[in-house]
Amino acid sequence: MSHHHDMPFSVDTMVWGSFDAAVKPVIEIASGDTVSLRALPACLPSRLPKAEAHNIPPLLIEAMQTLPPGPSGHILTGPIAVKGAMPGDILQVDILDVKCWMEWGYVSFGPLKGTLPNDFPDPAIVHPFIDHAAGLIRFVKGITLPIAPFFGIMGVAPPAIWGKQPSAVPRAFGGNLDNKELRAGTTLYLPVFVPGAQFSAGDGHGTQGDGEVCINGLETGLDGTFRLTVRKDLDWTWPFAESPTHLISMGIDEDLDEAARQALRQMILHITRLSTLTREEAYMLCSLTGDMRVTQLVNGNKGVHMMMAKSAIS
Repeated sequence: MSHHHDMPFSVDTMVWGSFDAAVKPVIEIASGDTVSLRALPACLPSRLPKAEAHNIPPLLIEAMQTLPPGPSGHILTGPIAVKGAMPGDILQVDILDVKCWMEWGYVSFGPLKGTLPNDFPDPAIVHPFIDHAAGLIRFVKGITLPIAPFFGIMGVAPPAIWGKQPSAVPRAFGGNLDNKELRAGTTLYLPVFVPGAQFSAGDGHGTQGDGEVCINGLETGLDGTFRLTVRKDLDWTWPFAESPTHLISMGIDEDLDEAARQALRQMILHITRLSTLTREEAYMLCSLTGDMRVTQLVNGNKGVHMMMAKSAIS
């Protein structure tokens, strides 16, 4: 019988800016258990609002003052160990619920950052309010957007031999995937590299477009509930996801073309595993009905994901 766990919300349950197999887990849960956690936004002191109308969570200030800073600005909640997870397994992450808990977020850019690093020499930042009652983000005067929350970062510990990895760069262990499709109701599959898997999440986004072109989504705090299950029947070596309606393959590389090729190869592989189609037929099907999308352009390793309707192969 599965059990539910609530992660404590304190600096003792957070890591600032990195994934590291050497970090001891905060809690250990059984495979198939559910866990709820609260995450602070990715933040640096310079990103905090100065207007009194913005309520700054005291724990956000405490975290930035007390946590050892890492190579990136994301404040991650975790890690969570899952009993029985061993290198070579897959951690199935069922994303059961995601909600914004803060009343504001921020979106910003700086010089030499983002997709147009030389076009905007001066930094800029906006602190939109999140209207929970209306389900809207009030960006700037006259512009509202629907709340569409997801965790930009979900990942497991990297191989120990890799040492401390910056949270900003997505890799085979997941991490800063910034894929807006990974919302409540979807499932993410991550290869396991260390005993216990060591799952962490953070980088909450109130909304984000494909590409995350200026370097931020709407950075804000999120509550999330996940079911973590060890899968020993899958031999996948790369992050993969599915929604109720779609398969979602992901490519990650410094070169956008290579990331696209990687996402396509992964989709072909999964189509042939889930159907009677040959590799050649799967390749052609991807051209007919698969949607290739730019996930993000700004995290060192760029991201591309392919969406394939499950109905196309059922």
